[in-house]
Amino acid sequence: MKRVLFVCLGNICRSPLGEAIFNHKVSGMEMVADSAGTAAYHVGENPDHRSIEVALKHHVPISHKARKFVTEDFDRFDYIMAMDEKNYEDMKELAIGNTDHLFLLREFDPDANRNLNVPDPYYGGSEGFEKVFQMVSRSVDGLIEFIQSQK
Repeated sequence: MKRVLFVCLGNICRSPLGEAIFNHKVSGMEMVADSAGTAAYHVGENPDHRSIEVALKHHVPISHKARKFVTEDFDRFDYIMAMDEKNYEDMKELAIGNTDHLFLLREFDPDANRNLNVPDPYYGGSEGFEKVFQMVSRSVDGLIEFIQSQK
């Protein structure tokens, strides 16, 4: 079983989408995802209602309680996906050992070009959440292909 962790700042908008999209796409495979935030702002909270709405619009079930990323996550997960460069750097600072399994999620997005950050959807209103969903979905497709190629 391959375990993947999606990480953003607060764990209520971007990373829960990553977790939900991934788990939906790999249903029946030997893979599973979780998500966390680098900050403890929203621990125990549900995802933002707009993340839930956009996921359900695409028939992707989303249920999650926010939690904070902890150093032990480096040992618990085979792949850790940071939503942006700030999250990536914050996690690298917490690392005690190897970080070869830490990536920027958009490294797996064929449309990413040079911008490897999944943007904060709040700046784009409802449309921002849809754009983030599409971006994360493309990235998850590439990530799944990458994981399958590692067998």
